[in-house]
Amino acid sequence: MHASMRRHSYRDIASRYRQYLSMADFRRSLSVSVAFFIVGIVANAYAIVFATEHASNPVTDIILSNVPVFDVDGLFVYGTLLCVLFTALLFFAHPKRLPFAFYAAGLFFIVRAIFVTMTHVGNFEPHAVSDFGYTINRMFFGDDLFFSGHTGLPFLAALAFWREPTIRWFYLLMSIFFGVVVLLGHMHYTIDVFSAFFITYGIFHMAQHFFPEENALFYSDAPRDITDI
Repeated sequence: MHASMRRHSYRDIASRYRQYLSMADFRRSLSVSVAFFIVGIVANAYAIVFATEHASNPVTDIILSNVPVFDVDGLFVYGTLLCVLFTALLFFAHPKRLPFAFYAAGLFFIVRAIFVTMTHVGNFEPHAVSDFGYTINRMFFGDDLFFSGHTGLPFLAALAFWREPTIRWFYLLMSIFFGVVVLLGHMHYTIDVFSAFFITYGIFHMAQHFFPEENALFYSDAPRDITDI
């Protein structure tokens, strides 16, 4: 029975892709959104390098100055990878969600890259040090501090899935979880974590404004207006 249900689910997903990929407008929207997302990823990567190379001295912090550093690099790295995997499965199961998801995430990375390049405060000392190798260190443990992407991205997903309580609460908890982890590891300042919620909320509504057609497609079968958020 379960195998039959899984096959039916796979057929449903394949049917959705055939349906949407047969539409020229959808293919165009998906291609442009993926390109926009890649631009955001590249911009964010360069911003990380720039901020790390130009980092200055650390500053005092209301939480970090009063809490010892904890070894949380495993939770930080593996938790991120699991969250990314779950998110990929969630979005790719419904191709109609992909254009808006890529646009919103791309906009998030572009906005974050702009913020990261503005001020170059060094990491708080002491802070968690990764032993995952050079690539992971550059991606996860640079001096790209303001604002916290690990706090903001799950919150962005929570806003996108606000009408689906189970998914919404999963991402809200993930956002809080990563916020706590980066503070315990002294990998972000308190302002990096708390500001992420406010900036991400603005980014989400910017994405809705700039990409209305993709936003409408994302919520095409949702029961309520997303402005209820």
